[in-house]
Amino acid sequence: MKISEIDIPDAVKGFYIESGISELYPPQEKAVEAGLLEGRNILAAVPTASGKTMMAEMAMLKSITNGGKCLYIVPLRALASEKYARFREFQELGVQAGVSTGDLDSRDEWLGRRDIIVATSEKTDSLIRNRAPWIKDITVIVADEVHLLDSPDRGPTLEVTLARLMQMNPDVQIIALSATVGNAQEMAEWLDAALVESKWRPIDLQEGVFLSGAIKFPNSLRTVEHKYKDELTDLVYDTLNEGGQCIVFESSRRNAEASARRLGQALGKSLRISESSESSGSTGSTGSSGHEYSVKLDSLANQVMDTGETEITRRLAQCVRGGAAFHHAGLLSEQRKLIEDGFRNNLIKVLSSTPTLAAGLNMPARRVIIRGYRRYDPNYGMVPIPVLEYKQMAGRAGRPGLDPYGESVLISKSDEEMEGLIEQYVNNDAEDIYSKLGTKSALRTHILSTVSTGLVKSREELMDFLGRTFFAHQQDTWKLAAVVDEVIEFLATNNLIIDSDGLHPSELGELVTRLYIDPMSASTILDGQGHLGRVNVTELTLLQLICNTPDMRPLYLRNNDYGWLDDYVQQHNDEFVAPPPPHSSEYEWFMSEVKTAVLLLEWISESKEDDITSRFNIGPGDIRAQADTAQWLMHSTARILTYLGSEHAGFAQELVERISYGAAKELLPIIKIKGIGRVRSRKLYNAGYKDIEAIRKAEFKALADIIGPKIAANTLKQLGIDVDRKSSDFTENVKAQQNIEDF
Repeated sequence: MKISEIDIPDAVKGFYIESGISELYPPQEKAVEAGLLEGRNILAAVPTASGKTMMAEMAMLKSITNGGKCLYIVPLRALASEKYARFREFQELGVQAGVSTGDLDSRDEWLGRRDIIVATSEKTDSLIRNRAPWIKDITVIVADEVHLLDSPDRGPTLEVTLARLMQMNPDVQIIALSATVGNAQEMAEWLDAALVESKWRPIDLQEGVFLSGAIKFPNSLRTVEHKYKDELTDLVYDTLNEGGQCIVFESSRRNAEASARRLGQALGKSLRISESSESSGSTGSTGSSGHEYSVKLDSLANQVMDTGETEITRRLAQCVRGGAAFHHAGLLSEQRKLIEDGFRNNLIKVLSSTPTLAAGLNMPARRVIIRGYRRYDPNYGMVPIPVLEYKQMAGRAGRPGLDPYGESVLISKSDEEMEGLIEQYVNNDAEDIYSKLGTKSALRTHILSTVSTGLVKSREELMDFLGRTFFAHQQDTWKLAAVVDEVIEFLATNNLIIDSDGLHPSELGELVTRLYIDPMSASTILDGQGHLGRVNVTELTLLQLICNTPDMRPLYLRNNDYGWLDDYVQQHNDEFVAPPPPHSSEYEWFMSEVKTAVLLLEWISESKEDDITSRFNIGPGDIRAQADTAQWLMHSTARILTYLGSEHAGFAQELVERISYGAAKELLPIIKIKGIGRVRSRKLYNAGYKDIEAIRKAEFKALADIIGPKIAANTLKQLGIDVDRKSSDFTENVKAQQNIEDF
């Protein structure tokens, strides 16, 4: 079916044709025939790279032309940024896109002026709770990666959010995009959607298992030259030698980093790049194309180094100089973006990653190597991954328009293991997915929010609403009854709802709903507030309090943690909120909370990131993730303490800002300047520039000597200062000024 033949506006047809798309893929054609462009709900369960996003785009653009507004729901912030970047391309059609992923107690009313709104499922849920007025105007809802209904973490929020949106907007069109799953028809029935199911891919995917120098595919055998010391490097080189790229999926961060280092060292030589090459890119006998490639890699490595001064940053930059990289959640977001862009631009030839990369990001490669097919489970040890997870990783193989085929390769050590992998993964279909809504932890927050927003006003109405969920579609609603009663009792006991003549929200319950925290977290904060008058309240006190909530994921305890933590607890015992007695069943969990609180304390005390990452054996991305969660919980604590009239509310609010910037109190007046950061702020403060006015009056050269000419120029420009007039040496800094951002 040609683009010119389908029922979308001519301008949209022209947009796709000019971008090189003149015909629909078979799954897209099936979706159009099923009513995609006529307002019919659609569930597309098709492989990666088969055109799912374009299905959603066509429906959204047609709806917008008719005055509609569209909501695109994604599971991850990184995926939200990727989709937003794509939808911004529609500006030439007069379509405005917006993205919202943070500030979980904000209405983000400005989004009402956008035609396409991209948000995570958590942010969408928050917008509903905070009564964003534009929600009622939504005409098309796209749920990307909807198979994540099966996730214990994200599934319940996605499920309840979709159920609420369908209840609030009965005429809305739902377009659900999924990987192939075993029970796609059941999901489609829940959504009242036409099922578009297909195994078609634009590039053929060959799935096989590697053993003893050969990859066994279902209908063929491919030998791999033994050129290096280990099989993984042989497999990667085999693809790179033909002009392809590789993604290696490892079971842990440590393994991902180790593989990237090994591959960078070995393959860098094959790519005629010396690991010790200088930033000039000189490689001796290297030809001009090799020299140019070396220079580009060095430039990318230098950009990585500019993102931080931690050991992990140095290791990553070293890998990049060899044409390899690792990718996991321990990296900073700006580091991950540099690596992703470097891979998409074919600078980085091989990427070693944990499975997070497979969760929706558009990062295909010719060959995907799944080296670790087992995952650590704290209850069962190392267990095989689900088939669905394998299929997600395998689906990254094959770059449309670049590769003649895609290959997914598992690595085995014996004939018996190889046959088992072929049966379990290569020849098997993905599992059915099941709702994870039926637990107290999942239902607490969603029952409170449905009551607080006025969606339900009685137990009967609540059960009726829950009857709209995927859980109720798969099982009888009465199976939720006992859990629902327990949750209602908990919420009433904690004064979050009033269970009298129906279900009604309390003022506190409405506040907790808007703050988007687990009601159990609110209960923990309320209990903790009662203890604050009996302890020596310090930064550590409030940090430990929020680390005691279920919304904070505490750090794991390692064997070498017990000694120093025991000593630390003894030294600061009068600062903790209701510490359990030593050797009790709760004490180990408490020590995990304390360890997390100490990390946050070091962060706001301006300890060097390298020292924090080394001491706690985490990455800089983990520091930011913990700080983001802590900032949200401390903000919620400040709001609850303010509601209760606590004398500690102001202290908690001050900590919100300190956690945000990772700085001591005295830096707050200057650290808010964009681009300064905690390290430069401290340098300015120590040099005597302790507030905005002092910086405004400073000579350009004096600032440049402290924080560099580019940052100094940016800083003064933000403060409305004409840099040329401030500096008699301005002409000597012209080069530094050429890259000044627009503020």
